Amino acid sequence: MKKQFLFLLLCVTALQYSVAQQAKPWNGKQCAVVLTYDDALNVHLDKVIPALDSLGFKGTFYLTAESPVIGKRIPEWRAAAMHGHELGNHTLNHPCDGGTPARWWVSSERDLTKYTVQRAVNEIREMNVLLQAIDGKTERTFAFPCGDTKIDTVSFYKLVEKEFAGARGVQPGFKPVGEVQLDDINCFGINGHSGDYMIDLVKKAMESHTLLVFLFHGVGGDHAINVSLEAHRELIRYMKEHEREIWNAPLVDVAKYIKKNQTGK
Repeated sequence: MKKQFLFLLLCVTALQYSVAQQAKPWNGKQCAVVLTYDDALNVHLDKVIPALDSLGFKGTFYLTAESPVIGKRIPEWRAAAMHGHELGNHTLNHPCDGGTPARWWVSSERDLTKYTVQRAVNEIREMNVLLQAIDGKTERTFAFPCGDTKIDTVSFYKLVEKEFAGARGVQPGFKPVGEVQLDDINCFGINGHSGDYMIDLVKKAMESHTLLVFLFHGVGGDHAINVSLEAHRELIRYMKEHEREIWNAPLVDVAKYIKKNQTGK
């Protein structure tokens, strides 16, 4: 009788643990929310990083060497990395596919359709060298400029995939730990959206126990793709109020966590 009771107790304990794991699969929390910022803008250093630091949050900043804000403010980017923010790779020259009328703004020298695969790979690796010179780190994530993943039919990222923890795409979506595609991580691009809209996305991630990645460019200006400072402030304040349920970390840390859980290592 005693053995049967102990066996039953073990079963109940195991079931309780399993339910708890399912409810809090993201490093002990209900969901993961990653804040990413593209193109190395002045506003990222002047407004965004101080705002995140004030609440203890960490972001991923995708830098491209074509931005003059890198060369002019290297000590500040280095300080951001030292405080736990990720400096991600957004390529050396931010090439985009200029092969459609909607991409009229893509210059000839940065037109991905005119690149060879090897040139794209070389520029990604050169950007890694620059980033390591700034932050001293060898682990980081990649973000596809304009969300373009191929040259003709070839996925250039596949040739450098082992050099990154993961790659952020541009397609929206909520995915649980086991379903995240680390070579094309879903994200929600923000452009003129309200704080309520972004908070609603966070609520959906919490309810579904999934990963939510935000993609920002300008925050309060500095880019044609922009969100107001107030809307951004509302988002991170809400996250702070619910930090017991929300895991915030740079994408490199979240990607490593996902890989560990997907492989069981």
